[in-house]
Amino acid sequence: MTAAVETLTDKVKALRENELDEFLSWLADYELAHSDEWDAEIERDSRPGGGLDAVLKKVRSDVSAGKTKPLDEVLNNS
Repeated sequence: MTAAVETLTDKVKALRENELDEFLSWLADYELAHSDEWDAEIERDSRPGGGLDAVLKKVRSDVSAGKTKPLDEVLNNS
């Protein structure tokens, strides 16, 4: 854990209950507001030439070559 995160952790632990509730509410709103950014990044990376291009090509190749199992078969074996 970085020093900055440790400092934040200590400060969060020191909050009174009502302050903690307020902070957690803000954090949930912040996360929700930024989740769209992550979705957009995944969408960009999934396009041809994007950051996931090599991974997606490998996956498609493995599927075409029959090197994969159906998801329900994998989940039933866990």
